[in-house]
Amino acid sequence: MTDNLTGVWDGSYVQPSGMVTFLATLIDAGGALGGSVTEPCVMPGCPISTHNASLAGHRSGSAVSFVKRYEPPGYGYNTVHYEGAVNADATEIDGRWSIRGTAFSGNFLMVRSTGPAQAVTAEDQIQEPVR
Repeated sequence: MTDNLTGVWDGSYVQPSGMVTFLATLIDAGGALGGSVTEPCVMPGCPISTHNASLAGHRSGSAVSFVKRYEPPGYGYNTVHYEGAVNADATEIDGRWSIRGTAFSGNFLMVRSTGPAQAVTAEDQIQEPVR
């Protein structure tokens, strides 16, 4: 398994009103996770179309946990806790989200939108001459 989750991830989570998709950017610094999320506002009467949130958490082996904090909080959105596992080739993270102190929870799935960063070899950099 790769030991770096840095990258762009397409995600979805299930809540009582249905499935919500999101786009997450993760930064993995030696197991400390940070990043950001954008997702549509799906609450009835929500005055904004897109929510922004920050992520902070950690990764240890295949276990991943982070807290998503909406910025600004409100419209039924504040802090959400995520606990999950990354697969062996570090292309998917799946698990459960929950809002502490409530009965709200559900499943989530994140899929890396591009593969793990790979080293570029000298052969990869050779280009055909311009004619």
